[in-house]
Amino acid sequence: MARRDCRRARLWSCDMGDFWVFGYGSLIWRPGFDYIEAHRARLHGYRRALCIYSFVHRGTPERPGLVLGLDRGGSCIGMAFRVEGSAREQVIAYLREREQVTGVYLERMLPVHPEGGGRAEAVAYVADRRHSQYAGALDEDAAAAMVRGASGQSGPNEDYVANTVRHLQALGIRDHWLEDVGRRIAL
Repeated sequence: MARRDCRRARLWSCDMGDFWVFGYGSLIWRPGFDYIEAHRARLHGYRRALCIYSFVHRGTPERPGLVLGLDRGGSCIGMAFRVEGSAREQVIAYLREREQVTGVYLERMLPVHPEGGGRAEAVAYVADRRHSQYAGALDEDAAAAMVRGASGQSGPNEDYVANTVRHLQALGIRDHWLEDVGRRIAL
């Protein structure tokens, strides 16, 4: 099937070597790789959560911050990026370097459902609940307290949360829990 026919036929997993990446946090607003197309998509069985202690990008071992992970339960609306098959090795290497700094995520191929119908298998990074950096379920006040004042190699933790909330809202994606954390940080 020709590339142009895949989109028209709503076949999200065309057999041409292209692959999908699911972004739910900073990958939405800073993917860092070239892609052919991007669509809002839903992942069932996981939710977006500030459930990972950050010792590198948004905090330090002495003053950890919090970053997002896909944690079990619920569903998550994010972005599915279709990447040219010829870039697979390069993009996967980039994602592993970016996401697996401390090994806190499990790389998985998971089914996502792009808006408009269909299904695609996408590379996604899921929180490893057995890892020492897994923070677990925090309430909004506890999460805001961890984020407030933390900073790492990629900048202040507050900026990470604010950028994610702003970009989700721009895409029409509501995450009430994360928005509540953002409001508490701004106090």
